[in-house]
Amino acid sequence: MPESQLLRMDNIGIVVESLDDAIAFFIELGMTFEGRAMIEGEWAGRVTGLGNQRVEIAMMVTPDGHSRLELSRFLDPSVVADHRTAPVNALGYLRAMFTVSDIDETLARLRKHGAQVVGDVVQYEDVYRLCYIRGPEGLLIGLAQPLRIESGNMSSNPGS
Repeated sequence: MPESQLLRMDNIGIVVESLDDAIAFFIELGMTFEGRAMIEGEWAGRVTGLGNQRVEIAMMVTPDGHSRLELSRFLDPSVVADHRTAPVNALGYLRAMFTVSDIDETLARLRKHGAQVVGDVVQYEDVYRLCYIRGPEGLLIGLAQPLRIESGNMSSNPGS
């Protein structure tokens, strides 16, 4: 039998209290709202291990169409843990990194949605300007602005 191969990363999921606030924030960041749906029933709980569940989700997509963010609001069962204020070095803590064309302009827009810079905006060599922000509900988001163009494309992989 041939070895299975990874085909793509489909999405990253983040659990939130307010889908409306999270959707507005990620639209302001530059993502497109793809749709909203209710996921419920025993079949869904078999995937997550939570039993019978009701979850409202919203799907966001990046401008290039290659990456998606699934925002989930659990109605049943209730949320049992809250990692939103965990520091960057917490085990298992997730942050998403987005590449932007102008970090200062992006921060100005996101601050209107409550975003706060975690530390400082820093420059890594002549490659990137980087920062972490706390977005809606304290979600940890990374922003990276490429500082140089390579072969007609923005340099990639801002790291962690």
